Amino acid sequence: MTGIGDDTTAKERAAEPLAPKVPKKLRPWLWTITVLSVCCLGAVVSIVQLLSDQSNGEDGTVTLAGCGTNSTVDPNAEFPAIAPYTSEEIKNAAIIISVGQDLEIPARGWIIAVATAMQESSLTNHGHLGDQNDHDSLGLFQQRPSSGWGTPEQIQDPVYASTKFYDKLVTIDNWETLPLTVAAQKVQTSAFPNAYAKHEPKATEIVNTLTGGGGRVAAVDTQLGNCNPSGELSASGWIIPAKGPINSGFRTAQRPTHNGVDIGAPRGAPIVAAAAGTVITSECNASLYGAPYSCNQDGSPEVAGCGWYVNIVHAGDYLTRYCHMTSAPLVKEGDVVQAGQLLGYVGSSGRSSGPHLHYETHLNADRSPAGAVDPVDFMNQMGAPLG
Repeated sequence: MTGIGDDTTAKERAAEPLAPKVPKKLRPWLWTITVLSVCCLGAVVSIVQLLSDQSNGEDGTVTLAGCGTNSTVDPNAEFPAIAPYTSEEIKNAAIIISVGQDLEIPARGWIIAVATAMQESSLTNHGHLGDQNDHDSLGLFQQRPSSGWGTPEQIQDPVYASTKFYDKLVTIDNWETLPLTVAAQKVQTSAFPNAYAKHEPKATEIVNTLTGGGGRVAAVDTQLGNCNPSGELSASGWIIPAKGPINSGFRTAQRPTHNGVDIGAPRGAPIVAAAAGTVITSECNASLYGAPYSCNQDGSPEVAGCGWYVNIVHAGDYLTRYCHMTSAPLVKEGDVVQAGQLLGYVGSSGRSSGPHLHYETHLNADRSPAGAVDPVDFMNQMGAPLG
């Protein structure tokens, strides 16, 4: 099997003393029924500008616009439209957030609540949905008087409806660390339990916009202002995949075809899912001079491929890749995983000259180099800084 992965020449390794184990170039991608091949061909790919609220410091580091302030969102203020939502609909989101702040609900809860209201009512304080709904569901969360949520008049009060949502949410064990769609479903008991997940990226954007970056604090924080420390789950639902320094960066001048970063974690260190999602690849990808090569042993710079690796697709069509595991992944294709779930262990399979995690982030569920973006910038945006 032709390999996916990165490889490094002896000359490049000498120029990068901190990353002797980094591969050099991806081979052309050819997605067939059983074989995937990759190549960057040395091409320079235009990268989508993910982070409009970030800027590069003089030392090359990425700085965030902020991680929120302790000022409570004022629901009586004027709010911008955030496509596809109107300013009036964003005002309803502001009410949901401000109620969460008043109740001292952790920031993760605001994102869950806003995403739930996006699914249930498109952030519109609906009355009965008529032919679209044969129940007596009302309001931002489509709560039902007949199920004990309150009177019709109460449910159509956004402050009351938001309070009732949060009251139920906090009764759920470990709700802060559950996948958003699971937490929302435990509150709503919807006929469409998986429908909430797709709203998580936009709900995070709304919370970040209205609070100055509230999605970047730790999931359990009730106060804003302090960015999530590396290694904790963020309010936006992301966590670092492994602990360790960045030993080789994304598309550096020395290695322009390196489509991820190498995290210098030791052999056997845990690799976890960076966010909730669905596993779409879990396999060995390695070859030596065109012949299959086992992933159950250390690779080398001569071996092509990612070794034992996993691809996961997340809400928002984000994709993450985890390469060079020491043994077969602990998850299989089709598994639904949650943030922080163990995927496998750091190793040196495939094109690698030392234990590390090669980690990639892609947009639009595009597995090719064209979809890759800098994981450092991406993870900063998600409130889970690498390194």
